[in-house]
Amino acid sequence: MTPYEIDGQSFDTDEDGYLLEANYSDDAVRVIAAADGIELTEAHWQIVNYLRETYREEGQTPNFRHMLKAVQDLGLVADSKALYDLFPMGPAKQGVKIAGLPKPFGKGGY
Repeated sequence: MTPYEIDGQSFDTDEDGYLLEANYSDDAVRVIAAADGIELTEAHWQIVNYLRETYREEGQTPNFRHMLKAVQDLGLVADSKALYDLFPMGPAKQGVKIAGLPKPFGKGGY
């Protein structure tokens, strides 16, 4: 995969386009979202910030089930359809990618 150009620097990715190391800059989110054809809204940013905070605190990102429960508890989205409307390629995968975090690995390869 072609590396992302973020703030004038090149950042390597894996074969699926995930950054190899976390990048918490807002520009990273904009660049990766644009590459995935996602036009960012406030709702996207809320989920990105939740994913980044979770990654910082736990060292990993949540699977879809835990993500859905947490964002519902926070009042960010109402249901799984809302998350898939934001991240059509899978909220727990595409959301993490756009957040500038490394590829998630979990039970079942979510």
